[in-house]
Amino acid sequence: MVITAAAVVALAAIEFQTGANRDNNSVQFKPSQLDTQQQALRDKTSDSATDAVAELSPPTEPPWPEQIVKKGETLSQILTRAGYSDREIYNITSEPQDGESLVRLLPGETIALQPDDSGELVGLRHIKSPLESVTYLRTSAGFESHTEILSPEPRETWATGTINTSLFVAGEKAGLSQRTILAMANIFGGVIDFALDTRKGDTVQLFYEELFLNDKKFEDGDIIAASYTNQGETFNAFRYTDASGDTNYYNEDGVSMRKAFLMAPLDFTRVSSNFNLRRLHPIYKTVRPHRGTDYAAPTGTPVYAAGDGRVIRAGYTRSNGNYVVIAHGEQYVTKYLHLHKRKVKAGQRVSQSQVIGTVGSTGAATGPHLHYEFLMNNKHRNPRTVYKYLPKASALPTAEMADFRQTIDKANKELDRLNANNNMATRTPPRSDVALN
Repeated sequence: MVITAAAVVALAAIEFQTGANRDNNSVQFKPSQLDTQQQALRDKTSDSATDAVAELSPPTEPPWPEQIVKKGETLSQILTRAGYSDREIYNITSEPQDGESLVRLLPGETIALQPDDSGELVGLRHIKSPLESVTYLRTSAGFESHTEILSPEPRETWATGTINTSLFVAGEKAGLSQRTILAMANIFGGVIDFALDTRKGDTVQLFYEELFLNDKKFEDGDIIAASYTNQGETFNAFRYTDASGDTNYYNEDGVSMRKAFLMAPLDFTRVSSNFNLRRLHPIYKTVRPHRGTDYAAPTGTPVYAAGDGRVIRAGYTRSNGNYVVIAHGEQYVTKYLHLHKRKVKAGQRVSQSQVIGTVGSTGAATGPHLHYEFLMNNKHRNPRTVYKYLPKASALPTAEMADFRQTIDKANKELDRLNANNNMATRTPPRSDVALN
C-alpha cells in the first residue's frame, strides 16, 4: 500500500480515544529493612565505597560538537568553518571505504566533530537519522568507519472514535501522526469518498503499531487493522503479507482494499461542484456540461493518479490551464485540469496514488481547485458512481485463505472489541472528566 505525503486537510471528522497494550505482570519490589548494626556498617563504608567506584569508572567521553547540515552545504564548508585543514578533509573522505558518502550530505543531517588535545580531528560522526549513524575514527592506519543501525521496538496500540470534528485535529490530539491518519484514509480510498460520503456519527477503529527507541516513542508504525463504519456500512481492512512476499490490505474475505481507481484523486478540504451536465459556467456565464467533479483545495495540494496508467497528454490550454490526461488500459481515461504545476510528462508510466501535479487555478478557473473527469470507452462518466462499472478488486488465492484467516485472527478480535466499546461509548453521555474535541 503506497503511503502518500500531503498537506494537512480535513478529510473527515472524528473524536479519538487511544490506548496501548501494557504488561500488567510487572512487580515492584521494596528493599528489605536493615537491622541497626547493618545500617551502621553501611553508613561507615559508604564514603570509601563511593570513592572506589569513582576510581574504577571510566572517564566521561568529551562532547562531540555538532553541526546541522544546511541546504547546499558541503562537508568541506563545515570543516573549514570549524578550523580544520584541507588535508584533514581529504583524509576523512578518502581513507574510509564509505568516506565518499560524506560528500553527499542532506539538509537536516548532523555532523559531530571530535578534536584531540592539540585540536586535530580524530573523530567525525555522520548522523543520517535517529536510526542510522556512521562514526569515523583516526587510527594508526588512518580513518576507519563504523556504521550503527538501530531497530525500533514495535508496540501494539489502538485508537477509536466517532465523527464529530476534524479528523486531523482530533487524530493529532490523540497522538496520531499525519502519516498514520493519511495511511488510514489511503487504505479506504477505494471504497469511501471522504469528501462526500462521510456523515456525523460514522465510527473508526484503528489497531496499529508505535515504534520505540530507548523506551521513548520514535514514530507511528504500520496499521495492523482498521475499521470504518460509514452510514451504517462497515468496511474492515487487515494488513497481510502474501506467499510472494507482497504486503497489502484485504477485507475479511481476502479481497484487496486496493481498487482499480481511487474514489477521490487528491487530499482535499471541500468539494465545490459535482458532476452536472447542465451547469452555468462561473466564468463564461453560459450553460455548459460539467462532466466531472471539482475539488476545491489550497494551491499546492498534491493531486494523485487515480489508477495505474500512462500519461497520454500533459500541457497547457487557455481553458484547462495546466492539465494531465492518463490512459488506464484501453477502456478508461482520467483528466486532471487547472493544475498549479505538472509533475509528469507525456509518455510517462504512473502508479496509483503517485503525485502527478498540484492543485491550482490556471486556465478558466475562479479559484484553486482540481477539475477531475472520468471517461469509459470515450464516454464521460460520473466519477462519483463509475465504480459500479469498474473491474472487481483482486482476491487472495483459495490456497492462502487458511493462512490469511489465522494471521488476522488476533486483529479481527481486536477490531470487534473496539467496535463494541465504541458503540457503547456513543450511547453513553461522555464523562465530565474526559476532554472531547
